[in-house]
Amino acid sequence: MKLRYTDRAAEDLDLAFAWYERQRRGLGFEFLDCVEEAVKSILDNSWMYRLYYRSYRGCIVRRFPFSVFYTIEGKEIVHAIFDNRQDPKRRP
Repeated sequence: MKLRYTDRAAEDLDLAFAWYERQRRGLGFEFLDCVEEAVKSILDNSWMYRLYYRSYRGCIVRRFPFSVFYTIEGKEIVHAIFDNRQDPKRRP
């Protein structure tokens, strides 16, 4: 499977990284490592995660209040990053 980031996911990752780096130097990189672990798990086991609505599945990011939501489109996984502290109605 091939992973494709949405523009929104890339922007959300950049914003979250910058925020965590302002809190503590190096925390942003820890956040990115945890997101990368979640994405790797999705790529390895894309069908095992819970179906939230329609064709969107979600994986909770370890240690941080974020989830990775994704759809499987042919041989591509398209995903978005969601801050779980937001209104759930705003999910990707």
